[in-house]
Amino acid sequence: MTDTPRKPLVIELEGEAPDPGAAPPVPEDEAPAMVRAVLAPPPSRLTRFAVWAFSALGGFVLSVVVWDFVTGLLARNSVLGTVALALVALAGLAAVALAGREALAYARLGRLEELRQSAAEARAAADLQAARAAVAGMARLYAGRAEARWGLARLEERQAEVLDADAILDLAEVELLVPLDRQARAAVEAAARQVAGVTALVPLALADVAVALWANLRLTRRIAEIYGGRAGTLGSWRLLRRVFAHLIATGALALTDDLIGSVAGGGILSKLSRRAGEGVINGALTVRLGLAAMELCRPLPFNAAPRPSTSAVVGTALAGFVGR
Repeated sequence: MTDTPRKPLVIELEGEAPDPGAAPPVPEDEAPAMVRAVLAPPPSRLTRFAVWAFSALGGFVLSVVVWDFVTGLLARNSVLGTVALALVALAGLAAVALAGREALAYARLGRLEELRQSAAEARAAADLQAARAAVAGMARLYAGRAEARWGLARLEERQAEVLDADAILDLAEVELLVPLDRQARAAVEAAARQVAGVTALVPLALADVAVALWANLRLTRRIAEIYGGRAGTLGSWRLLRRVFAHLIATGALALTDDLIGSVAGGGILSKLSRRAGEGVINGALTVRLGLAAMELCRPLPFNAAPRPSTSAVVGTALAGFVGR
């Protein structure tokens, strides 16, 4: 038996091989639905009924306990009972105020989604009237913001000259959203530096995970505020779930060689300490999450304005963290 070197098996395909880059991208409205269908199927009616029943029972029991506490205290001491009744009233008022704030936050996020959907439909149908309506909705959304005054004035001055749906949407994107894109990108870079620094400097186990989660949640909330969403606590969690669904659907969570190369320039990561390398990776993931949040919170998809590149944002955010 001869020791012949093994060679790779090459299979010749007839015709021209297909180009993976020519494949059509997954539509944005279908990507979250695909992820939800695979990872989180909708709960059944029995599950929803059980959640409602247990929530109603817990609320009823808590109400009876509070009622017995207040009435019993009133019977024993009128002064302490009055204080307890006032505190219960204040707590109830605070709960109503928090619920109202969360409802408004959901409404603001829904308004951004409606604007994005209406603009996409107007662009696809080349409907000038629908495009003008979408632009008018954006103008009302940013009417009270100081940083948008100049852009709103430019938009009002030039939109009468535009007679094309694509052109008026591109005009609104350039005049209104480009300054907000700069603010959102600065927020993403700051969050990435914070996550990378804490991961590299804090030796405690799971501390970097907690800081990264908190920073990413705060980042998504900040980006929503920049674009007019002003998400509350529950709205921020909902938005963060949508961001992760978008990342999974688009395959953006994979740590590819080009991302690491854009951060550290070749083999620099191998020369860094383990904690510094983890900091670079966590910072890069934060950048990807922030850019995905920008795409979801933006009233218009990136068309006239350039889409921020992950490698460019990572390189800018971590320029001082990793030497060139």
